[in-house]
Amino acid sequence: MIQTRILAASALAIASAGMAQAEATVAFLMPDQASTRYEQHDFPGFKAAMETLCPDCTVIYQNANADVSLQQQQFNSVIAQGAKVIVLDPVDSAAAAGLVQIAQGQDVKVVAYDRPIPDMPADFYVSFDNEGIGRSIAQSLVDHLKEMGVADGAGVLQINGSPTDAAAGLIRDGVDSALDGSTFKTLSEFDTPEWAPPKAQEWTAGQITRFGAEIKGIAAANDGTAGGAIAAMKAAGVDPLPPVTGNDATIAALQLIIAGDQYNTISKPSEIVAEAAAKVAMALVNGETPEATTTLYDTPSQLFVPAVVTRENIKAEIFDKGIQTAAEVCTGEYAAGCAELGIK
Repeated sequence: MIQTRILAASALAIASAGMAQAEATVAFLMPDQASTRYEQHDFPGFKAAMETLCPDCTVIYQNANADVSLQQQQFNSVIAQGAKVIVLDPVDSAAAAGLVQIAQGQDVKVVAYDRPIPDMPADFYVSFDNEGIGRSIAQSLVDHLKEMGVADGAGVLQINGSPTDAAAGLIRDGVDSALDGSTFKTLSEFDTPEWAPPKAQEWTAGQITRFGAEIKGIAAANDGTAGGAIAAMKAAGVDPLPPVTGNDATIAALQLIIAGDQYNTISKPSEIVAEAAAKVAMALVNGETPEATTTLYDTPSQLFVPAVVTRENIKAEIFDKGIQTAAEVCTGEYAAGCAELGIK
């Protein structure tokens, strides 16, 4: 569900970006359905922004369901349908270089979205700061372990994202920088194929058998992999659960944080990046140069800085800002935890 308060607050900013001078077709191609964010936040946010910027434009949305070949077919299809700009969140960041080449040969602009394309500069890149996300969640974990009195040299598990996702690599680099600079050691590390929670759960189950009580924390790269790790620990009877990081602030993760099962997540309302991508797309449609704030992989970029969310600040960061509502999150068994935290 799009948070209407977020969109309403940014309506004036969108309008000031300037309306398109003509009709155009813009495509929004997302990578998978392992995360609910694309259907619930990214595309609705992009569509809403495009409707304000260019009411007469055609917006095509497709999701590749983690299939590289399907995404290539979708990419070729939207070009055939007349797309002048393609906002692309690639299934495979390396394979996406070939898609950029195809677009360049047909005078179609590509905006890399969320996941960068390291091997072939796109026309623009819009995302949250993924390396900063990794560093933030892991440093938050390190600080929490110290507050808990966990001894120096204690072990943590590291669950990374998909090995074909360049953004996952950036998150991993950020996690590495925080863990390597800490007094704790990484017991084992896993790259989760397709970000699939069941694969993270299966791997974690094996590590519980291998390391047992040596596991004092888990640095998971997103909420899906965190949920898989938590499920594995509960199935193994681990009690109390060690702190587990996350990223994306999904409803399921917020509920786990309220219940005390997950330690942190990252609040990054996808509508913010989706809106920025729409502005960039319309600038490119109009022959303008979008304003970049930095450069990544030789691509002009705009990166947003997100907030770390724990049980201590979940009310202020998530509910008071209207990112989620109590009606959506504080259901069933989580109602008591919400009441305890003053979430109404």
